[in-house]
Amino acid sequence: MTETRTLVMEREFPHPPERLWRAITQPHLIAEWLLPNDFVAEQGHRFTLQSPGAPGWSGRIDCAVREIEPGRQLSYSWDTGGGEEAMPRFESVVTLTLEPVAGGTRLRMEQTGFTNANNYGGARFGWGKFLERLEGVVAGLDT
Repeated sequence: MTETRTLVMEREFPHPPERLWRAITQPHLIAEWLLPNDFVAEQGHRFTLQSPGAPGWSGRIDCAVREIEPGRQLSYSWDTGGGEEAMPRFESVVTLTLEPVAGGTRLRMEQTGFTNANNYGGARFGWGKFLERLEGVVAGLDT
């Protein structure tokens, strides 16, 4: 039996939750810190994230909004599609939760469904970079 792992990363931002919410739900801002997309903040909306990809992989990640609690939580599916030599299919769920804290907001990113150590390691590295870029995007927003 294959063990399923979950990646959790938390980071505190010196910004109010409203600013982070904008950055994680507005397509042009998502493109700045995550990937180009056609996201709409509506439950059930299907959207695509477009990664630069790797040799033999288109870089397309198919997603769908699973849950949305405005200002607090966003959850969506994450499916690499597979069928390509360089990227076997990987399905998971990403949940971003915002919690007000003294002096700002704690963001918790949870991605579930890892059965492959390479996917887990890649996501851990990738989300670290994404969250660094998110800080820059949020810092540049007007209040």
